[in-house]
Amino acid sequence: MKRLLLVFLIVMLAPAFAMARGRQESDALRVGMDLRYPPFETQDSEGVPYGISVDIAEAFGEYLGRPVEIVDTNFASLIPSLNSGEIDVIIASMSRTPERAEAVDFSEPYLYFKIISLVNREFAEANRITIDSPKEALTELGDTRFTGITGQVSASIPQSLGFDVEIATNLEAAVLNVIQGSSDVLMMSAFPVTRGHLANPDETIVLWDPFVSSPIAMGIRKDNTELLEQANSFVASMSEPGGLYEELTESWDDTVQELLGRYGLEFFINEN
Repeated sequence: MKRLLLVFLIVMLAPAFAMARGRQESDALRVGMDLRYPPFETQDSEGVPYGISVDIAEAFGEYLGRPVEIVDTNFASLIPSLNSGEIDVIIASMSRTPERAEAVDFSEPYLYFKIISLVNREFAEANRITIDSPKEALTELGDTRFTGITGQVSASIPQSLGFDVEIATNLEAAVLNVIQGSSDVLMMSAFPVTRGHLANPDETIVLWDPFVSSPIAMGIRKDNTELLEQANSFVASMSEPGGLYEELTESWDDTVQELLGRYGLEFFINEN
């Protein structure tokens, strides 16, 4: 009799359990990011996502009480994927720009990516430029030779300042221009610059004063005001004592310092 009762209860409750499980799965926060950019967005040999942005996404899901699904998406496709409903939020080291803000809403910034400079060492020594010089030391000379990549800030920033730019087809070619001395300066985000320097320390230096401090924010569909408000509340909580910034620093500071060769994660947390 008891066994029959147990079977009856299982049969009767199974649809309810299935519906609850379905609700939980459908309630997953689908986070879009491009898993090709360590240490922020990457994956291990088994395809499991990890990185600073992954930790932020998981913490945001925990803040909302929702499971998180990381959706590996080519960076150029993130905004279309968001607006088509394939993902719920972008957490992908995406700069908040006026052009992008026409297509999506952005949260308050949670990180800042700096545009710094890889400088030819001979040029730097000849002009008494050091790693701690202000960025104006490069632009006030008037005849500084910049190199950059088409369509990127490495070309557009010096061009906007009135400098001619030796155009390179890719990062490797631009770094080579600085190493060989056909160009004096390459300005880019921190990791490409420091990677170029650490591989060529005798030929280059890094000038750390940033030309731009680019705000990194979550991208959210314009009709999803509730999630935007939740994202802003979450970002505000990150700087609280014992908050996510402290956790991220404990987990990632050594890795970032090794990759930058000078600073840790604080370099990306602080705007200046």
